[in-house]
Amino acid sequence: MLRETTVGVDDLILPLFVVPGRGVRNEVGAMPGVFQESVDAIVDSVARAADVGIPAVLLFGIPEAKDPTGSHAWDDDGVVQQAVRAIKEAQGDQVMVITDVCLCEYTDHGHCGVIHDGDVANDPTCGLLVKEALSHARAGADIVAPSDMMDGRVGAIRSALDEADFSDLPIMSYAAKFCSAFYGPFREAAESTPQFGDRRTYQMDPANGLEALREVALDLEEGADIVIVKPALPYLDVVQRVKAEFECPVAAYQVSGEYSMIKAASANGWIDEERAVAESLTSIKRAGADMIITYYAVDVASSA
Repeated sequence: MLRETTVGVDDLILPLFVVPGRGVRNEVGAMPGVFQESVDAIVDSVARAADVGIPAVLLFGIPEAKDPTGSHAWDDDGVVQQAVRAIKEAQGDQVMVITDVCLCEYTDHGHCGVIHDGDVANDPTCGLLVKEALSHARAGADIVAPSDMMDGRVGAIRSALDEADFSDLPIMSYAAKFCSAFYGPFREAAESTPQFGDRRTYQMDPANGLEALREVALDLEEGADIVIVKPALPYLDVVQRVKAEFECPVAAYQVSGEYSMIKAASANGWIDEERAVAESLTSIKRAGADMIITYYAVDVASSA
């Protein structure tokens, strides 16, 4: 009766990794319990999530072939587009399908955009992200989530969606995405490790809190409907400040490194996994997150 903060099933979003093929379910070595799955397996995973009340999934695609521009990202028959159509056919509106809009999983160099003179070129990348978002919209996505951190991409995607009669399609922007050490296991899952350099030229410096507020403000001005802070636990102060400053829907992403640390410590008998998960998710919600993207979504929902 006196508990101030409660994490409910309705707060959770489940990330999933889609790969080509049929009957594929490859466990990610650095993320026990997380799988790369073909479209048919993804449909089954979404059904299990729906059965325990999870309201939304977030799809990441790993194509069969990669190239310098990530052209499979906007292929209307790409793995994410196939998965969106299959999930909507099976689940209808019972589960919201959010699609990650980025190029890092699709490029052969592993960066989030087009490379010019050894670095990511912002404006040409924005044009390709627009094509990807439109392709996801045509496939039936409920929300598109640009995660690349290019300047101006939210406004470009919003304008293109409006012009293509998708004016009601929301944008969930990775507005404050930090250049974090906690992404390592994800890069194994998404096969998106940069082949040279790193992403600090377009992701945020972990030391900068005020910059995060400026980035969020810009994305909201450009038409973002929901903003994401990523990672979650090391940036609870940013979650709190964003919620207090803008009073907009805020999502926090409990990223792969956060998940894998709990899994590893639990496997060694150092912590109680269930309690650690509950405590970490509660802290994220208490900081101000309206929704939490977490690989623990099914586990939490099943025990609720």
